[in-house]
Amino acid sequence: MFVGHAGLAFAAKRVAPTVSLGTLLLAALLADLLWPLLVLAHAESFQIRIGATAVLPLEFLSYPYSHSLLALAFWAVILAGVRAAFVRSTLLTVVTLAGLVVSHWFLDVIAHTDLPVSPVSDGGIGLGLWGSLPGTLAVEGVLLLAGVAVYARSTWGANRTGTIGLWALAAAFVAAYVALVLAPVPQSHGTVLWAAIALWPFVLAGYLVDANRTVSLRRDTRFSPEAVRGATSSHVRRKRATARGSRARRI
Repeated sequence: MFVGHAGLAFAAKRVAPTVSLGTLLLAALLADLLWPLLVLAHAESFQIRIGATAVLPLEFLSYPYSHSLLALAFWAVILAGVRAAFVRSTLLTVVTLAGLVVSHWFLDVIAHTDLPVSPVSDGGIGLGLWGSLPGTLAVEGVLLLAGVAVYARSTWGANRTGTIGLWALAAAFVAAYVALVLAPVPQSHGTVLWAAIALWPFVLAGYLVDANRTVSLRRDTRFSPEAVRGATSSHVRRKRATARGSRARRI
């Protein structure tokens, strides 16, 4: 359900304007980003099984350290704590990041049927949305489109990279999701794991896009000038300062 998680990350920019989209994506997708690494470390496991769900031919045998509620609460504290330790952050920012990490479980519990609550719990719970492909596409599509719309209204492109990059990133999420759903049954575990690891470049792209966009006061008057200055990338601020200097010399 990575597209739905990404939608929440895009929307969270409105609540935490000083946090890069890359960091928001990292928080919202953290469970899925950790999962292939933990499988490679033999801490979690899965099997390929045709008909396991209507969306993916995968059966998750064990994923307590990346996807259980208590494990995600732990990862939320770690991520939010690292952010607060190295970057001056408000309480709202810290809570937003932690909330995005934990939100992964609450969205996944809608899709899965075997989501663990704790690393030591037996079995799992879930509503089983993945049993319906149309239902899954509808829910995930709405979450992504709504999130991108909120982000687009809360920021504006400082240059072509920021303007075009946003829509390119959104299109890449859609393309990756469609490819995942329409792809033939994977022939090996390695194929699945590489597809999951391919989520990391989306996080890096989030940093690139956000570095070339800035918070829009015209569209959201809740943002203070201090928040806008903190949310604007350094190179954008340098360009603005250069432009002001040029205008002063002409005068």
